[in-house]
Amino acid sequence: MNSPADSDIARRGFLRTLAGATVALPLQPPTAATVLAGASVAATSISASAQAANPPPDGYQYFGIEEAAFMEAVVDTMCPADQLTPSGTACGLATYIDRQLAGSFGNGARTYMDGPWQPGKPQQGYQLSLDPKSFFSAGVVAAQAACQAAMGKKFQDLSPPERASFLLSLGEGKIDGDRVPLAQWFNELVYPLFEQACFADPIYGGNRDKVFWKMVGYPGLPAFNTLNVKEFRGRPFPGARQPQSIQDFN
Repeated sequence: MNSPADSDIARRGFLRTLAGATVALPLQPPTAATVLAGASVAATSISASAQAANPPPDGYQYFGIEEAAFMEAVVDTMCPADQLTPSGTACGLATYIDRQLAGSFGNGARTYMDGPWQPGKPQQGYQLSLDPKSFFSAGVVAAQAACQAAMGKKFQDLSPPERASFLLSLGEGKIDGDRVPLAQWFNELVYPLFEQACFADPIYGGNRDKVFWKMVGYPGLPAFNTLNVKEFRGRPFPGARQPQSIQDFN
């Protein structure tokens, strides 16, 4: 990860560890994680230039200028442009995260937000007094401060290998903020949102042009059709190369 020669492989590893590929339908209606986890790598190769040559600029609903710059650098580091996908920003990953934070998730609609605020055990999940969007914003400030202290630059001004090394250090708990638990912030908020952005239906802003579904051979909405689930269990699904999203059925 720290070697420039290994940087492209290591950075792409952020994405490859999320899931392998499958072109067969499971028995139960899947989430992105259950469909993709543990499967083998697909042979489908996606051209970056063909998928998103010049995508239109995104209008962010929650991100400020600094948050947008930071998260675009994060998703481009975790999903660099190569023969499999365009960059994370071009794939809409930052857009997905922004929209999630701007909506009910970011406002903590399904989170118990009344005290008392006592330290919880890891298995108890989120135990902070901040709603997700406030936790996210506080984490960006703390991460930038830690990056400035350690590297002398803002995160977005680092080289790709330096960014990857910094994010790994965050995830491993080697870097922490004075007021924000940065390991928890990265592992329990930022990284899960990144996963969702990659494999969610494109209608939510990420996975633009279904690029990640095509990469792993996931058919999209037809995977939830009971007849398809039964007929193609354990076998390649013929429509996997041209996946269908919610919008395709409107």
